[in-house]
Amino acid sequence: MSSYSYEERKGIKPISWDYFNQLCKDLCVEISRFNPDIVLAIARGGLYPGTLISHILQKELYPIRITRRVNDLIKYKTPVWLIKPPKIIKDKKILIVDEVCDSGETLEIVTKSAKDLGASEIKTAVLYSHTKGKNIPDYIGVVTDELVINPWDKEILKDGKFIHHPEYTEALNQQGK
Repeated sequence: MSSYSYEERKGIKPISWDYFNQLCKDLCVEISRFNPDIVLAIARGGLYPGTLISHILQKELYPIRITRRVNDLIKYKTPVWLIKPPKIIKDKKILIVDEVCDSGETLEIVTKSAKDLGASEIKTAVLYSHTKGKNIPDYIGVVTDELVINPWDKEILKDGKFIHHPEYTEALNQQGK
């Protein structure tokens, strides 16, 4: 299965570590009113904001894994569970964190699972949302249809050398850049 289609992305939005930190702090101000008991961070990309948000709010973090990818390559048409939410979320206020909301499918699946496990209240947060998913998360750092280049995966190690992430290279090619 090929990569996502990036033809609809308009422009490029590189994210620095400082900007990432500020986005998480800004989200925490809003999220603090909800005051979750537990943060569920969706691995892999959601672990970055989920970890920082859980530290700032001083809340327990539980990583979960639902993905279309294996070894960073898209393998599944729809997200599949690899690590489900823990039963400890029963009767707790849960914050689900991911890095991006595109269609909202992943957030909706995780929210349903948390409801099925008896979470008392559930909210969702993302660093970025594309316009077609902007009404899905409860908390959003930035709404953009630009190609977001995250600081944690803009480069990968291949054959002993750091190279620009091939998915970003493909995305830029799809945009004609």
